[in-house]
Formats: sequence, structure tokens, C-alpha cells
Amino acid sequence: MSLTQLRYFVAVAEEGSVSRAAQKCFVSQPPMSRQLRALEDELEVTLFHREPRGMRLSLEGTRFLEKARTILKLVDDLTPA
Repeated sequence: MSLTQLRYFVAVAEEGSVSRAAQKCFVSQPPMSRQLRALEDELEVTLFHREPRGMRLSLEGTRFLEKARTILKLVDDLTPA
């Protein structure tokens, strides 16, 4: 699991869309989608329900979101301004 994957996960969770999250993170959609799939494969859990009009967090995704945000905040706090 990488910090990039965590950042992408949080962005998609907040935006509800890989396309909008990719724009927000300044990357293209296919690499972001691949990173999310890789994260799900590594965790052996479905984080999102993929729907025709976007992405919706699964129960596991909702639980993981809180932890991901905590991790990213800790890392950001360690980074000098």
C-alpha cells in the first residue's frame, strides 16, 4: 500500500467519481483506476461499489476511509511546511 493509493482512494471517496478525483489529483483516470484496484486486491476487500454514474463506498470502504484520512493527516503533519 502506498501513500499515492491512499490519496487516490480518499479523493475518489470524496468526489464519488474516478474522473473528478483524477482531475483533482492531476492524473489521468486509467492509472488512478489501476491503483484503486491494486489497493483492493492487496487488502482483499471491495472498497467501492462501481455504479453507472460513479463510485459509492462499500461498508469496508467507509471504515477504511477514516483510517486512510488519519494516516494521510499524520504524514502531512510530519512534512515541513
